[in-house]
Amino acid sequence: MAILGLYNDLNTYLVIGAILFGMGIYGVVAQRTFIGMLIAAEMILAGASVNFMAFNRFITPDPVVGQVFTLFIMAVAAAEAAIGLSIVIAVYKNYNSIDAEDAVQLKG
Repeated sequence: MAILGLYNDLNTYLVIGAILFGMGIYGVVAQRTFIGMLIAAEMILAGASVNFMAFNRFITPDPVVGQVFTLFIMAVAAAEAAIGLSIVIAVYKNYNSIDAEDAVQLKG
């Protein structure tokens, strides 16, 4: 029953955070739509949050440090989602598509 003890190990959380971060990086590079890129960016931020909370739980003597960083990451993620979705809506209004390749003609 060694699998039951995995929740109490720093390496488990670091691997989960690295997998989320790697999937997010791959999603940003491989996706062609803005919605897919936004979801991938959220996965990158989730991976960073998991790592901060893991270090908070296992290493830091003051538990507030990791929690403050994670709350800051959540605030940035919410702002990124709101601004990103408004950009997607504006691009869709002008080009009737959400493909990133169709928006190369943007000027600004």
